[in-house]
Amino acid sequence: MTRAVVVGSGPNGLAAAVTLAASGIDVTVLEAASRHGGGTHSGELTLPGLIHDECSAAHPLAVDNAFTRRFDLGAHGLTWRWAEVEYAHPLDGGGGSAAVRSVTETADGLGRDARAWRGVFGPLASRFDGIAADMTRPMLRVPDHPLAMARFGMRAGLPSAVLARRWSTVEGRALWAGVAAHAFRPFRSVVSSAIGTALATAAHRYGWPVAEGGSRSITDAMLALLREHGGRLETGVEVRSLDELDRPDVVILDVTPAAAARIAGDRIPARVSRALRRYRTAPGTFKVEFAVEGGVPWTYEPTRRAGTVHLGGTIEEIAAAERMVCRGGMPERPFVLLCQQYLADPTRSAGDVHPIYAYAHVPSGYTGDATAAIEAQIERFAPGFRDRILGRHVRSTTDTAAANANLVGGDIVGGANDALQMVFRPRPALDPYALGAPGLYLCSASTPPGAGAHGMCGYNAATSALRHLGAGGPATAAGRGADGW
Repeated sequence: MTRAVVVGSGPNGLAAAVTLAASGIDVTVLEAASRHGGGTHSGELTLPGLIHDECSAAHPLAVDNAFTRRFDLGAHGLTWRWAEVEYAHPLDGGGGSAAVRSVTETADGLGRDARAWRGVFGPLASRFDGIAADMTRPMLRVPDHPLAMARFGMRAGLPSAVLARRWSTVEGRALWAGVAAHAFRPFRSVVSSAIGTALATAAHRYGWPVAEGGSRSITDAMLALLREHGGRLETGVEVRSLDELDRPDVVILDVTPAAAARIAGDRIPARVSRALRRYRTAPGTFKVEFAVEGGVPWTYEPTRRAGTVHLGGTIEEIAAAERMVCRGGMPERPFVLLCQQYLADPTRSAGDVHPIYAYAHVPSGYTGDATAAIEAQIERFAPGFRDRILGRHVRSTTDTAAANANLVGGDIVGGANDALQMVFRPRPALDPYALGAPGLYLCSASTPPGAGAHGMCGYNAATSALRHLGAGGPATAAGRGADGW
């Protein structure tokens, strides 16, 4: 029987394992930590009864993709929940803007920018199923939906600052700036619109749902599927070298590119190893979980109904903060992303005390304390917030990396989203998952389509492995003597 080992049990590692196991392969997942799930985990971090997501929070690209269509996670305990407002952006003085599922309703709230918002996101939202299908696979291929992808590419390829010119109001430009900042890139850099365009369009097509009971429910469902198909998970097992494995036919690594190069050693070509080691990380995050009595007292009313809130003021303020962070500096007023998952999933709260998730964009490996800066940004748009705090849990970039070796320097997006790495992650190759040695693959968020608990990196890597097994057969895959396995 063909055997496979998956190293790492984040959502991509588990998706790869499930895909292989469902094809009749004997699969073992090895996880260095004492629990499965990687960043897709939840727990009582502040007060008893409050469920906080540790890293992944909203999951717009996980609702309907090739992996989640093939495997019924709902039958294994996963339930998606949506807030009334997908994301909101408060401004000084009590104003702001908000995005809901309807493009038209969102646009109508933007006054003079209504037509422009509809013009950018209306056509994309109506075609987003095809766009998402192409976008969640490697970029170096002929798309199945070329016209829709061309329309998407016309927006995504622009610098965020250039696409922002489509809007003339402070509110419209701020709404775009908040979603564009998810790229962790300077707003004047090429393709810095890609992440924001995808996420804003996904909000109108799928919404930004959360998992009932916490993001851990996603990986719990995947693990249940894996076991149903005969796969196994072993925790507390750190793999440092391929020599530690018992000559499996397939090895899929849910690790960073640099870690993959270390584990593979001289089993992969030197040019591949060099490319993996040169892979660049993104800025980091400094995260604070809050236990808040009565919720956050936002001045801008739609923010009180929003699952995600972007804090940073005007587009000019956010652009300046992102530019500074990408250059290694810490802004006084950083961009802050805040989630109120309990609005969609009340099971996370304890009576009138609610879990609030917030992180600031900070330089990679930032060693300072951004707690006060985060609280100041929230207080700025919700006076009285500090008085409602009953508990905090702080996670610095160092804490983040210590808890999950894949999150180097606090990087939660799988590497810098610059032009080259957006297209050629983790290296230029027709099959970006294959590592240049028979049966060896990479499936972390540093492979296409990138970060997010959608499982598509793992699904794609497993599909690549299955394709090669089908071409050569298990005997060919297992014949590794000449390659040093």
